Amino acid sequence: MGTNVEQKAFTIVENGTIVTPLGFTAGGLHCGLKKTSRNDIGAIRCDVPATAAAVYTTNVFQAAPLKVTRESLSNGRLQAVIVNSGNANACTGQHGEEDAYAMRTAAARELGVAEEDVAVASTGVIGELLKMDAVHSGITALPARLGKEAEEAEHFSQAILTTDLVKKEACVSVEVNGKTITIAGAAKGSGMIHPNMATMLAFMTSDAVIGAEALQRLLRQATNHTFNMITVDGDTSTNDMLVAMSSGLAGNEELTVEHPDWDAFAAGFTYVCEVLAKAIARDGEGATKLVEVQVTGAVSDESAQAIAKTVIGSSLVKSAMFGADANWGRIIAAVGRAGQPVNPETVDIRLGDISVLEQSRPVVFDEEAALAYLQTDTVRIVVDLHHGDGAAIAWGCDLTYDYVRINAAYRT
Repeated sequence: MGTNVEQKAFTIVENGTIVTPLGFTAGGLHCGLKKTSRNDIGAIRCDVPATAAAVYTTNVFQAAPLKVTRESLSNGRLQAVIVNSGNANACTGQHGEEDAYAMRTAAARELGVAEEDVAVASTGVIGELLKMDAVHSGITALPARLGKEAEEAEHFSQAILTTDLVKKEACVSVEVNGKTITIAGAAKGSGMIHPNMATMLAFMTSDAVIGAEALQRLLRQATNHTFNMITVDGDTSTNDMLVAMSSGLAGNEELTVEHPDWDAFAAGFTYVCEVLAKAIARDGEGATKLVEVQVTGAVSDESAQAIAKTVIGSSLVKSAMFGADANWGRIIAAVGRAGQPVNPETVDIRLGDISVLEQSRPVVFDEEAALAYLQTDTVRIVVDLHHGDGAAIAWGCDLTYDYVRINAAYRT
């Protein structure tokens, strides 16, 4: 199944933020972890213990905050998240683990919640110990900075960024039992993006009444079709984490897969994930454009996903997109090396609406029109395999000189 969720069952909330759902406050500030004056520590707090779920990086080397968050989430509940940027607290051994627990303890104390109801997240440079004096001063100052206004939400969104150029936010509302349910999200990610659940952190809030098992199931399904379908550079981070919290303050009948409004809620939830995922891909380090790869006619959805991600992750394809070069040979080569069943005689490829390959044979096309299309800020590559009913969509970006410049000096 492709995504591009159809907006039928939900309404986009203009200017909605992570604190729009009932019961949530958030904020952020600069405590000194970053060399610049940008915010580097933030928190989300719920007025009540919230139903919670999460997915994490599949990288074998997982940062210390992930261990702490897994432990906190063992009961399917959270009331707060504390997050810092500028330092990943990854590959820091026992010392780093103790620091992550210390962050949880301090956040619980200052935010007035149970320690086991606090999640911890970090992002930034790998292999350096946190400046815990700065962390503690930041956590102490945070409660006074939390609020429900757009300004406080903005401060939180800025606090989680590293090389990102822009914040990533989305918010929708859904009718459940005649009550308005709100779903919102905020994310960061620009480089080291190839989630398999880059440096990617995402946080979602909702006020729906929903059980932990149902929320976890939905989170995994939505992630598989959104966050797991983006790539910037093919690198999966040590710190990837997506946390969802639902306060239950909307007062609806509990949502389960059997609930008549489940599909509407799931569509809105998935849409928020898709908007955030595409925003991460568009904001890839050094990127000039968002690239979308649509694969149809595969033997299964899973096969289509593998092919779409292979194409979107190809350095040659990404370079061609940067140069606005209609080099379809790079695309079909990526399709052929994806390790999936493909009939080499039946593949069609289009760049937007411009057909460049039909039944695996080149067709004459307008090079100038293709150049103009590939110079736009959003490019769509369509691959039809004519081999089954499977379909998928993946998102990424072009590969530019600036990507190398940014990552050549990331630590220094």
